[in-house]
Amino acid sequence: MHKNKADFAQKAAALELGRAALVERIARWTGKADKPDTAIPALSLRRYEAPTAPTNYMHEPSICLSVQGAKRVLLGEEVYVYDAHHFLITSVDLPVVAQVLEASNEKPYLGLMLKLDPRSIAQLMVDSNLPLPPARQASRGMAVSEVSLTLLNAFQRLIDLLDSPGDIPVLAPLIQREILYRLLMGEQGPRLRQIGAAGSQSHQIARAIDWLKGNFTRPLRVDDLAAHARMSTSTFHHHFRALTAMSPLQFQKWLRLHEARRLMLIEHQDAATAAFQVGYESPSQFSREYGRLFGAPPLRDITNLRQIASGDRA
Repeated sequence: MHKNKADFAQKAAALELGRAALVERIARWTGKADKPDTAIPALSLRRYEAPTAPTNYMHEPSICLSVQGAKRVLLGEEVYVYDAHHFLITSVDLPVVAQVLEASNEKPYLGLMLKLDPRSIAQLMVDSNLPLPPARQASRGMAVSEVSLTLLNAFQRLIDLLDSPGDIPVLAPLIQREILYRLLMGEQGPRLRQIGAAGSQSHQIARAIDWLKGNFTRPLRVDDLAAHARMSTSTFHHHFRALTAMSPLQFQKWLRLHEARRLMLIEHQDAATAAFQVGYESPSQFSREYGRLFGAPPLRDITNLRQIASGDRA
């Protein structure tokens, strides 16, 4: 009993040291502001000195760590919270609403995101002779798990490469491959293997998501999308919802509304023009659905966003 307690305490202490080391590294590289990009293309760092408002975006396949502070992600009606002791893993592109919960000037939110490449997953499965996942229903494309010391140490070494840019082209892919291997061998391994295994239901749904992202302005017939995924319509609809927590039509609507928001904000299009450009035939329907997603009708939302960008919070 005493030995078990001692082992647990030792493990907890090692994890805390590993986390503290990442806190120091991310704080140093982010300075006083969020630093999304790094010299390692798949790696981005995060820093926030105050809690954030809920933000809509497309979450890419990735692993995300919060080494200080906490973050909440909503996928449909499901809530995922990750903090210093847990990581978030996403296996396909998913529309989410995210919010930093814990952050302050004295103790900012510090985190990182490493993008995951399904092709690299598939290649590593082949190279490592990892067994194919059992044929089963597609599982949700997002999950939270406890962070391990091996993962923390690997991320430390990856961030340390930022101090020696010349080493990045050779060593960064090796460390990223190690991180991927740790994930494949861990609790979330079956989730990733489903995406990497060609022919699996999750892999087929991922192909359909890629098609939707490139064709969301076109009228959507679920029968055609199911055929693209090589599934029957009923099977496709069931597994699409299982993986993404929404229907194909809801997914398309999210893509359309976000593109319309970009067109209005960045390209200064009016609401009717943006609505027609992303595939809506009815401006009134567009305005209703826009308001439900973003909390305000198009004109008011874009006005608020421009005021925030200019520092004038009306």
